[in-house]
Amino acid sequence: MKKLLFIVNVDWFFVSHRLPIAIEAISQGHEVHIATTVTNKLNLLERSGLIVHNLDVRRGNVGISILSELWSFFSIIKDVRPDIVHLVTIKPVLLGGIAARLAGVPALVSAVSGLGIVFSLNNLKYKLLRRALYPFYFLAFGHKNQKVIFQNNNDLRSLLNWGVVSARKSILIHGSGVDLDAYSYLPEPKGIPIISFAARLLVDKGVEIFINASKILQERKINARFWLIGEPDPGNINTVTEKQLRDWELAGLVELFGYREDISNLFSKSNIVTLPSFYGEGLPKVLIEAAACGRAVITTDHPGCRDAIELNKTGMLVPTRDAVALADAISFLLENSTLRNDMGRSGRERAEDIFDVRQIVAEHIHIYEKLLEEVGS
Repeated sequence: MKKLLFIVNVDWFFVSHRLPIAIEAISQGHEVHIATTVTNKLNLLERSGLIVHNLDVRRGNVGISILSELWSFFSIIKDVRPDIVHLVTIKPVLLGGIAARLAGVPALVSAVSGLGIVFSLNNLKYKLLRRALYPFYFLAFGHKNQKVIFQNNNDLRSLLNWGVVSARKSILIHGSGVDLDAYSYLPEPKGIPIISFAARLLVDKGVEIFINASKILQERKINARFWLIGEPDPGNINTVTEKQLRDWELAGLVELFGYREDISNLFSKSNIVTLPSFYGEGLPKVLIEAAACGRAVITTDHPGCRDAIELNKTGMLVPTRDAVALADAISFLLENSTLRNDMGRSGRERAEDIFDVRQIVAEHIHIYEKLLEEVGS
């Protein structure tokens, strides 16, 4: 029995984006562990067969806690003694990658699910931060038996050009997949059209752009409902506030749904799904969920976002930080229902071709097998 250890910053992200891989690995006889910050998913993880190790990862904190977090990663790896470590989200990828090398892990998988704000902004602060982080990236991607999984070509090229990862180690996998049975295609509903936004409510996910587009369409006397699905993220400095949400709701700009697990149901009741993000995305899961539900997508011409659609066939692209362009695109699709429905059907077909979670899981299991072969050779 081979041991697989996932290290990820928080349990809910793992459940949403990687749990099917762990379940398949267990079914194939692996002993699967996860080290993560535990919130409310402990029972689900244990019922799924994982052995859970609590890990306190402070997102965004790059101060003195780095040393204690590095030691935590190292200690858990030494205790578990895994055959493979699979690192997910950027701090586990960096610190966990270094810890895995120090602990002598036989095989390593590093999942770059977006490069985050450090790479999406280009001001002096983040230029200096990238320079400071270069040694961490270089060390984290230096394991001799390692695969680095990217979700979009822009991130892959960025790190290749930066000289911290080799082409031999790099592999492109289109996101975390979607359960096509759970996200089924239904015809659009009748009535007042609904435009949905679903994500963590961060400024750089485009929440304010979405709200401003709603205001613009109201001023143009275009009748539509705007659904905001998600909740603020107090652990992120770019979160929107509860006061902002109340003000937007009172102004009649948006209907608030909070955190929801029935996204497929909400998308099936929507006409358009939009994500005007300028965050350092990997490949936003919400956009492939929208495609699976057969809904036209409007997102930004931004790494990760543009990779989730086939331009003008499954959705439309608008510039980042441009509420007028978003409002114009929404208005265009509202006026062209035949095109909108054609985009939805094409999106479903694309989801079936490349976003099926069973295909994504199989690609990961194949990576594990190849790395274990290298250990045994």
